[in-house]
Amino acid sequence: MGLLKIYKFFLHGVLKLAGISPKKIEIQPGTVVNFWVPTQTTTKPAVVFLHGFAFDGILTWQFQALALAKHYSVYVPDFVFFGDSITDKSERSVEFQAECIAKGLKKLGVQKCTLVGFSYGGMVGFKMAEIYPELVHSMVATCSTMALTESISKARLHRLGFNSWPDFLLPDSVQGVETLVQLASHSFPKFPNFIYKEILEGICKYRREKVELLKALVISDEEFTVPSYHQKLVAEDTCFVGEE
Repeated sequence: MGLLKIYKFFLHGVLKLAGISPKKIEIQPGTVVNFWVPTQTTTKPAVVFLHGFAFDGILTWQFQALALAKHYSVYVPDFVFFGDSITDKSERSVEFQAECIAKGLKKLGVQKCTLVGFSYGGMVGFKMAEIYPELVHSMVATCSTMALTESISKARLHRLGFNSWPDFLLPDSVQGVETLVQLASHSFPKFPNFIYKEILEGICKYRREKVELLKALVISDEEFTVPSYHQKLVAEDTCFVGEE
């Protein structure tokens, strides 16, 4: 068993001690989404953490989940094709991810929530706020955008030094994983190569489907119009249409 797997084993134990446990929710036949949810029924305000493209939900948000569990009902889902979430459907859009999370939350009894989205999770969160205003009370987004239009995509890839999003977010080498971790984090410590190798194994899981997710992520500039949001939205280090 690799060191990362051992760490996740103990992390899951700590989360359970904090009152957060995994639960698989069938969204529809063939589609199952894994959520980390409060172990006991609670009336505390619900906070939903939406992960980026590099890691699953609880590995991305472990510290925030543990810090807030005492005062909030914490929910941490895995998007479809990440962690333990899967579908047999051909849909790969941000809308589909948003629908899966929203339907899962409703099945868990969540009526109102605050979303916290990072990168890809921010885009899913913006879409949830748009099409499920009765569910999303407020949202915080960081390192994200409302939609990844072609102009934003081109500018961001040029700044990062990559030709495509799969080249950046789905590396096929240990060196590529190290580059991804360093670019996608702030002052992150350098790991030994065997840790990056373990991360690479996780990235390669459902690789073809993840490439399809990234392909569906980029839309034409003409296809996007800024929605009318009625919730309180807070954006940090976030790019909006027209910015470069």
